[in-house]
Amino acid sequence: MNGLVDTVTPRCTRCGLKMMTSAHNDTLCGACQSEPPAFDQTLVVADYAPPIDSLVQDLKFRAQLPLASAFGGLLIRAAGSSLQAADVLLPVPLSRERLEQRGFNQALEIARPLARAWNKPLIIDSCVRTRNTSPQAELPLTQRRVNMRGAFAVRNRRIIENQHVVVVDDVMTTGHTLQELAACLKRHGAAHVSNLVLARTPIR
Repeated sequence: MNGLVDTVTPRCTRCGLKMMTSAHNDTLCGACQSEPPAFDQTLVVADYAPPIDSLVQDLKFRAQLPLASAFGGLLIRAAGSSLQAADVLLPVPLSRERLEQRGFNQALEIARPLARAWNKPLIIDSCVRTRNTSPQAELPLTQRRVNMRGAFAVRNRRIIENQHVVVVDDVMTTGHTLQELAACLKRHGAAHVSNLVLARTPIR
């Protein structure tokens, strides 16, 4: 599975989207330069495309939990040493309803190998999803930002205050979920928010 790690494609360091090579060696896409998101960095393993898309669906919808450990290994490899100085890991929270329906949080299962490898604490209960939002992939682009508005809350500010928080997720599509979560974390005192994402939908 290590062959899935894309180490060649230039990507925006802020949002993880693929970039055309630039004569100026820009590291940020135009969108992130003109309207920087709340998060500071995004590291991506690969595009959300075959074969990784079907593997993600096997984990989420067919409970193939051994894949979570393999995905965690891919994230460790993709991050290298760049995030090991971070303070805490935060899997993107699921709503209570979605967690009961699925039986597990795939982001948490993917994050567990990282926490062990880097010896970092996992934030599990201190940041929560307050609403059972509609799945982003099922909504038109124009509705996704509104869908995520106010979707997260921090219960324990002390655990993230002045900390570098690494947010772990399986798929990043438009980035609205991670934007809303990062904004919430920053409002509660997080110093730096990095995203570590298995797959990024190649959109603009």
